[in-house]
Amino acid sequence: MSLFLRDGFDAALSALPGVSFVDQWEARVAKVGGKVFCLLSDSAPHRLVFKCGEESFDILTALDGVTQAAYFAKRQWVSVAAGSELSDDDVLAYATRSHALVAKGLTKKLRTELGIV
Repeated sequence: MSLFLRDGFDAALSALPGVSFVDQWEARVAKVGGKVFCLLSDSAPHRLVFKCGEESFDILTALDGVTQAAYFAKRQWVSVAAGSELSDDDVLAYATRSHALVAKGLTKKLRTELGIV
């Protein structure tokens, strides 16, 4: 199931520890510990936005269909269009990595409460 569809987005990301979902900013937003790690735009063309590291940012933004995410911290968030050069498996791997990057910034106590090792 594709992450670019709401059902696929929810199903794939709900498998990660401590994830909650909200609808805000005209998007389906996945959070860990109350912090955004991925979002899916509500309107077509659908886009995914997620956090990435510096090296990944440079690699990803060189691909067709991937740009720096508007309104997010510079050089840490990308926006991926449905139909980009990334495979569904790659998009899921990057979204999972985004979860880990954001969770790393949570307190140890909160990570423990959320079941994040």
